[in-house]
Parts: sequence; C-alpha cells; structure tokens
Amino acid sequence: MKRIKAAIVGASGYTGFELLRILAAHPNVEVVCATSRKEAGEKLSDMYPALKAAYGDMTFCEPKFELLKKADVAFTALPHTAGAQIGGELIDAGVKLIDLSADFRYDSLALYEKTYGVKHPRPDLLSEAVYGLCELNRKQIAAARLVGNPGCYTTAAILALYPLVKENLIDRGCVIIDGKSGVTGAGRKSDVDYSFCETDDNFRAYSAVGHRHTTEMEEKLGISLSFTPHLLPVRRGILETIYARAATEDFSAIEKAYEKYYGGEQFVSFSSRLPDIKLVRGSNCCRIGAAIDNKYGLVKVVSVIDNLIKGASGQAVQNMNIMFGFDEGTALTALGEHL
Repeated sequence: MKRIKAAIVGASGYTGFELLRILAAHPNVEVVCATSRKEAGEKLSDMYPALKAAYGDMTFCEPKFELLKKADVAFTALPHTAGAQIGGELIDAGVKLIDLSADFRYDSLALYEKTYGVKHPRPDLLSEAVYGLCELNRKQIAAARLVGNPGCYTTAAILALYPLVKENLIDRGCVIIDGKSGVTGAGRKSDVDYSFCETDDNFRAYSAVGHRHTTEMEEKLGISLSFTPHLLPVRRGILETIYARAATEDFSAIEKAYEKYYGGEQFVSFSSRLPDIKLVRGSNCCRIGAAIDNKYGLVKVVSVIDNLIKGASGQAVQNMNIMFGFDEGTALTALGEHL
C-alpha cells in the first residue's frame, strides 16, 4: 500500500494534537510538517509530551509554502478565511486539502458570507469542494481533491436527522436542536469563560439565536430549525437532543430508516437506547437513539459524538482514508473510553 506525506497547518491546538495523535498510528502516512506561527521552533513534545514517542524532537514550523507543497495532503486547522487562503494555494499546487474551518462547507457563497460576515478568499473553489460527512458523501469524497470537514455540532445533528428527513418521517419546518458540548469545543485558548472555575460544576446556554452552525445544518438538511448550544462541564463530547414533529406513530418506521442508511456503517449506529457521551469519548463513532412521544406527536432523537474526533480530527482522517483509497477505518478503530 502506498505511503503518503501529510502536513498539518495550525497544529498546536487541540484539533492539531488529535490529528498528530491519530496519524502517528497510521501505517500509510508520514507527517512531514506541523505548523504554528506562535509556537514555531518549539518541540511538539514540549507542548504535548504524549507525542514524544512518535515524533521525537520534531518541532513546529512556520507555514512556509515551499515546505507545505511537498505534502500529498494538507489538513488546515485555522480560523475561517485563513484556511481558504493558504489551502487554495496548496490546491493550486496539486496538494489535496481537508479544511477544518467553515470555508468550504457551504454550497452557497452568499450564505457563507452572510453567516460569517466575511468575503470568501477563494470562491472559485466552492463548486468543487465536497462536504466531508463520510457516511453520506463517500463517493464524492473518493473523487475529491478538496473536502470541507463538517463542524462538530453539525455532524451530530445531520447524522441524526438525515434518515428521518429523507424518509419523510418528520416535519421539515419544525425541528429544535438542544446541543451540549464539552469545553474543548471552544478550542485551546485563554478565556475566563472557559476556565476551570467558570465551567466546573456549572452548565449554561449561549448563542441562543443565530449560532453559525445553524445555517450549515439547514443547508445540508433542507429544513428549518432552531438550535441552542450549551457548555457542559466536561472536557470533550457532544450530546444533542433533537425534537421534531412526527409524521408517524410507528417506531419501527424510525428503526427501519436508520437501518437503511447506517446498517452497514462502521462509525454510525442506531439503538432504541438513548446514548451517553461516555459511549463515544475518544472514538470516531456517532451513536444515535430515539423515541416517539405520541402524546405530543414528537420524535425525540439523541445523538452523541466526541467533538474532537468524529466532530473534527477523526472525521478528517476518515476523509483522507477515503480520498487516498485506504481502508476507511485505518487508525480510527479506538472504542469509546467509557470512563
């Protein structure tokens, strides 16, 4: 099997760490550079000692184009617009790109620019970018040179709702998503709102109206929804409780829909048991459970993922595996940690 070279642009954050950790176990990948403007020259193992065994004295480097273009694939873990700018140059140079920002997730340029309040630096690439939700777009990803890796909240929501929307089992105009994320969802930054004393033994909602992920979910699912995120006092994990007006009272129809779309999937599964975050923490899995509340005519769905793995770095590696023809589960077979 061929061996490829990978570059990680913006490697010092939690997403970058998880990419480095996962790729260290990948038999077909060599990480040739890990960039960070702020940490350039510092050893990876000085910031993350766990990486010492795999990466030795490798240091973070400046994101120099001449170095990056030698890679076969680049992962860009940068703020919106920054990833598209440098990623676009790499695409032009023949490097395949998996972008973890929102820059290449949207079909509509106008919707992206309205949602993020910026001008897209490479709108010419939007038409060929593939939305990297592997279980739904596997064929397109296999032929792609540019993938927009989905957001964490959106991954949990779209995987949970897709079978119900496609099989017309819910009302498309009446969906409420109650999302809860661990603190790592905010990234590796110094902010008093995410400090231990502010988050421990606490639970709060934020961005109750107009959260950016809302438009991404609506575009991909073709529905209208109301989304409220919450900050959980845990390090990692997302749990979403989704409420939709039911088009059936027959729970077996719900079960059949999930079996139809995910019955053969390695990383997505459905059960009538409502899942916990601990089932997926540390894994690339999405676990989905549901119930019908006939008293109110509602379908209630619970979806859980690890925000750093299936919600970011694990899904990025899964996309890479598909793009290069590797077994899709390579380096991604870790089970949920439970504890």
